[in-house]
Amino acid sequence: MYTVVSDQKVDHLVTQTKNGDQAAFTELVELFSERIYNLGLRILKNPDDAADVLQETFLAVYEKINSFDGRANFFTWLYRIATNFALMKLRKEKRIVYTDQDMEEHYDNPNKVQIHEWQDFPLRDMLNEEFRKHLDFAVDRLPEIYRSVFLLRDVENLSIKETSKILGITESNVKIRLKRARVYLREDLAAYMEEYSKGLET
Repeated sequence: MYTVVSDQKVDHLVTQTKNGDQAAFTELVELFSERIYNLGLRILKNPDDAADVLQETFLAVYEKINSFDGRANFFTWLYRIATNFALMKLRKEKRIVYTDQDMEEHYDNPNKVQIHEWQDFPLRDMLNEEFRKHLDFAVDRLPEIYRSVFLLRDVENLSIKETSKILGITESNVKIRLKRARVYLREDLAAYMEEYSKGLET
């Protein structure tokens, strides 16, 4: 679990950092490092790359902190910086980065397989270690444009509005990509869930 910190405390630390307080900046780093590292790891799937994103993100924060005007939530601003570094690294390394147009035909017309909804199964069973392992593998296989939305919205529990600001896309596009990500995951997990449902019937 991540450390829970109030907006008031974060605002205070940001103000102190702007005033040159190194200890305040160090505390900000300590508060958010784990989340930024894990975000980079989920997007890039490489510990070294995630560590690079972590370092680049906080270097940028230190250099740009005076440009942060407080109109956006600091957490949202921080995540946007980290996500941008992660996506730039994907493109720099020439990994395949699909566009919405590339994926539209398939994900608007998913394969005709039996797709189970999450709510079909008891929550306690959905959270077991085996299911989480299958889900993690399925998330790793998501095309990047869907994985980043799914991670921010469904894993990090950010709002549609926050996700939109971080990724620099419209709220409508967030909703479309999230829907397609969930369809992809249900398709990818269909075989596992089919076997699981048979086990419940025996």
